[in-house]
Amino acid sequence: MSPAADAFEPIWIAPGLTLDPAEIEETFVRAAGPGGQHVNKTSTAVQLRFDVRSSPSLPSDVRARLERLAGRRLTREGVLVLVAQGERSQKRNREEALARLVALVRAAARPPTPRKKTRPTKASRVRRLDGKKRHGALKSLRRAPVD
Repeated sequence: MSPAADAFEPIWIAPGLTLDPAEIEETFVRAAGPGGQHVNKTSTAVQLRFDVRSSPSLPSDVRARLERLAGRRLTREGVLVLVAQGERSQKRNREEALARLVALVRAAARPPTPRKKTRPTKASRVRRLDGKKRHGALKSLRRAPVD
């Protein structure tokens, strides 16, 4: 378990938002999949853990959006777990896991655009009603004939 990247330099996310590398915990485990003897004797896969709920770096709105975006990667305790094992080298897996974390936090840092209320156009209302009439006519043809 070692801190990520340079333990002194903050990780830049967006203007006014940085992550402290001391908050990121890395564990190196054996990777799954092909690779023969190499994969069996080296721990190149990276398991990156970031405690979203108790992170002092994240504002509350970003924290809430990140918890929603993380989905199944978030534990019950609020720890985000990312696993990178696609590369043969531990260094490249570390970089990939960190890049995924940064991308996820950046996506959460972007506030959602508010929905602008719009009304359907006259043409779209006409198309909708025409479609309903056609469907109704088709269904009426399925009925049993009246004797």
